[in-house]
Amino acid sequence: MKNIQIIDGASNATYSLFQATDAEFAAIFPDGHDMEIIEDLIARLGDEEATRVLTPIWNRPILKRDALGLHGTLFYDNERRRIPASKREVDWDERSINPAQRELFSAHRG
Repeated sequence: MKNIQIIDGASNATYSLFQATDAEFAAIFPDGHDMEIIEDLIARLGDEEATRVLTPIWNRPILKRDALGLHGTLFYDNERRRIPASKREVDWDERSINPAQRELFSAHRG
């Protein structure tokens, strides 16, 4: 199972974690992505398939303290400019991250 954090723009957002099977995760985060915007997911999969993929995930919440890693982030109600176009954490604009992150991420680009 892979852990997905939900980032919601609502003021009452909990930034909760949910578990996804490998197949569900691959449907949400294709091609090595680790970030996705819900509107892009729906545009890519269609409403029906996106619902089919996401519905079982909502029944698998996990406490942050029990999670062994965070594998992806799904954004709701967020603007595209908030995440890299590549939808990979290692591709944040260097002005948005600290020197230690720049060093870490540069070792994982490619």
